[in-house]
Amino acid sequence: MGVINVVIIELGMLIPPLGMNVFVVKGVAPGIPLADIYRGVAPYVASNLVRPGILLAFPALTLWLPQALKG
Repeated sequence: MGVINVVIIELGMLIPPLGMNVFVVKGVAPGIPLADIYRGVAPYVASNLVRPGILLAFPALTLWLPQALKG
C-alpha cells in the first residue's frame, strides 16, 4: 500500500489545484507561460493515472523487489 500512496501523492503534486511541482517550475522559469508548463506535464500525468491501475491489477510488480532482497 505504501507504493500506491506514493504514486497518488506524486500525481497530486502535478495536477491542480495544488500542483506544487508545476509552480516550482514556474518560479524557476518565470518567462514560460503556465499553460505551456501544464502541456509539458500532461504526458507524466497520463502515465501517473495509468500506473496505479497497473499496480492494483498486478500487485506482484510492487512486491517482487522486496521479496528478492529478503532472500
